[in-house]
Amino acid sequence: MKTIKSLILGSAAGLIAVGGAQAADLPVKAKAVEYVRICSLYGAGFFYIPGTDTCIKLGGYLRADLTINGGIYNGPFWNGEGGIRDRYANFYNDRSRLALTIDTRTATEYGVVRTFGQADFQFSTFGSGSSIGVQGSVNPAAWQGQVNNDTAGNGYTAVEMVFIQFAGFTFGKSASAFSTPWHGYPGNNSSFLIGGFDTVTGINNIQYSWQFGNGVSATLGIDDSSANGFNRTQIINAVGGPAGGSIGFGGASSANITGVGSAYGGTTAPDIVGNVRVDQAWGLFQISGALHDNRAGYFGTANTVGAAVGGFTQAGNVNTGHPDDKWGGAVSAALQIKNIPTGAGDDIKMDATWSLGASKYVLATSSPTPSAFDIYSGTKLAMGVVTDSIYSGASATNAQTQQQLTRGWGFRGAFNHNWDPYWSSSLFGGIAGLSYNSTAKTLYCNAYSTTAGIAIGGTGNVTNGGGTAANMAAGSSCDPGFTVSMIGLTTRWTPVKNLTFSAEVLYAYLKTNMSGGATAQSPSTALPLATTNYTYGSNGTTSLNLRVQRNF
Repeated sequence: MKTIKSLILGSAAGLIAVGGAQAADLPVKAKAVEYVRICSLYGAGFFYIPGTDTCIKLGGYLRADLTINGGIYNGPFWNGEGGIRDRYANFYNDRSRLALTIDTRTATEYGVVRTFGQADFQFSTFGSGSSIGVQGSVNPAAWQGQVNNDTAGNGYTAVEMVFIQFAGFTFGKSASAFSTPWHGYPGNNSSFLIGGFDTVTGINNIQYSWQFGNGVSATLGIDDSSANGFNRTQIINAVGGPAGGSIGFGGASSANITGVGSAYGGTTAPDIVGNVRVDQAWGLFQISGALHDNRAGYFGTANTVGAAVGGFTQAGNVNTGHPDDKWGGAVSAALQIKNIPTGAGDDIKMDATWSLGASKYVLATSSPTPSAFDIYSGTKLAMGVVTDSIYSGASATNAQTQQQLTRGWGFRGAFNHNWDPYWSSSLFGGIAGLSYNSTAKTLYCNAYSTTAGIAIGGTGNVTNGGGTAANMAAGSSCDPGFTVSMIGLTTRWTPVKNLTFSAEVLYAYLKTNMSGGATAQSPSTALPLATTNYTYGSNGTTSLNLRVQRNF
């Protein structure tokens, strides 16, 4: 019995020893895999970057669209080859774009730290509104694909918003504090709706925002005032007519008034901008203001291109002195009304703007504003010139005259209606105008005359700076001011979430302040048809945009 008991205990001890040895030989348990966690602090689509407390959201869209009888993104044919309607124009233009956005946010004791960036990878019709032949003669770099690189197998990247937000501050390329939340898109697809300001693609700035509660906020900022195409148009030095300039005619063989560049000087002060805004369940109301410094070059031929420093002829210019800086600016009021009785999700957006020496604030688009508008209909011509100011330097026939600031005004808006969860439409429009005082008119018109000058309302010659001229008919009136208006309708179909097909028809109308007529002299580059009688009058143009867009 004792022997059996010893045998059993020994066997048990052996089993325990074997079991302990096996347990000791087992591999160490692997560390748990750290899966991506959803971040619900900042809305849908955010997740934590593994190993950090930073949330990130990746997004963007892919868009393909086609414009018939207009430029890319439904740009009206209101100048250039499309405005002339000659055989150098592309009468349809298209673009494909992939936009990628990165949004990161981190909660700190100072509040949320945010970074945001958007890059657009895109490819467009070669020239995007002009022709291969004209691009080759006017801009060889564009013809070689070195500007937008819209050539076979290529394309290009465009940078939109790139900014950091911290403790109420915003640093980088972001929307201006002057802009409305909808920028130039109250309900349209077109990137060219005029009537107000538009920084949807961003502008370099620094700004600070205050949140007062109950939906009331205020923002004060400084924007880059040298951003040509964003917050300034051009200053014209009317000293004897800059070389290569004309009275604003544009086209395949003509030199536009800005063919030699603006007479803007360098920058000494940024644009000072700000807004006060109220966001409520019923909608939004915002008042904005901006100050803009108009700093011109010299009284001499500051527009004349030369081989000296910076590509401009400097000899003699410094000795002529310069006009004084003049501050201009703009004010704007914006309103959005929600919950209107026409249907769920319907709204009305509108804004009105007035400017002085800051024409971009009423004529902004997501692309540079044209320096001149020209729409031809046979021999009928509508035209207008875009400036922030006009001045004149010393010459044999022109005394020094200080900057004459250009006045501007604009209005735009849209009514947006949802027919059902799949179909929606927007009726939108915009209007803007520029006007010049009597001194500015005289400076402008006299500078482009081959005689002693064009008497306002009288007879004179309009030169293109190259020795040829367009003779104005007796009784004609020379006034570079104008009014341009637009109206359009967009209809969208969204068969599945985030996939939208849309069609937009747009009509743009240019009312010129020029009256009477002119005859192009031969040989002439001022007007496309030599020895032809032209009549000044208002013209319009219609375009159609078709688009498909997938958001993600």
